This record gives sequence, structure tokens and C-alpha cells, in this order.
Amino acid sequence: MRALIDEHYPDAMQVRVVLDNLSTHSAAALYETFPPEEARRLLRRLEFHFVPKHASWLNMVEIEISILTRQCLGRRLGDVKSLKREVARWQRQRNLERARIRWRFSVDSARQKLGKSYPLAAQAAAHQAAA
Repeated sequence: MRALIDEHYPDAMQVRVVLDNLSTHSAAALYETFPPEEARRLLRRLEFHFVPKHASWLNMVEIEISILTRQCLGRRLGDVKSLKREVARWQRQRNLERARIRWRFSVDSARQKLGKSYPLAAQAAAHQAAA
């Protein structure tokens, strides 16, 4: 967060950050990491927005940003005005095409893929399927 504030956006009055609900994504974590004065300084410029628990829309946002980067931003744009113009043009075209993200990760595929990480949940799902 310090690099975000001090290096990437040093002139921004406020930096809005979208985060999942991981326990390290909190103001308290900044106080655990930095001295109190430094944590307060960073928090004055940060605005946290948390995704709903059990939501996967953040993954879709990451996918869309990746597509934007590959299709539109994979080159140097000389100034902010050009950047805004090119992103707006890309967005209009994407909307005209009615482009969509095809989300393929279902509950069943999650259980199959992540079963080893959550053995109790996998056992419960197997028991429920057998019943």
C-alpha cells in the first residue's frame, strides 16, 4: 500500500482500492506492518472497497482489465487525453460487440479442483452425493 501511495500515485489525494475480504486487507494490517504515524498517513489517502463474500465478480473484472490491456493498452500512449480517448473507443466497440465473459468455473469444478485443499468439504460433498 505504501508503494501504491508513494510511488504509483504520489499526486492522488485519494486512492480507491478494491479488495477481497482477506484478513490482511484491513486498516489493522497496516498498523501491524508500520509504525502508527505511517499507518495513519497511508490510511488518510486510502479508501477501501470490499467485494461481497463468496462473490466471483472481481475475477471477471480482472479478466476484463486483462483484455483491455491486450487489445487497447499494449502500446505507448503519450498523454492522459489520448489514453481516455482510446479506452472510450475500445469500450464503445466492446459494448457494440456485446462482448461477454464466459464464466466456466462452476461449483462442481471448484470442488473437483480444490478438493485436496478442503478435505472436510470434499468428504461432506462425497457423502451427500452418495446419500
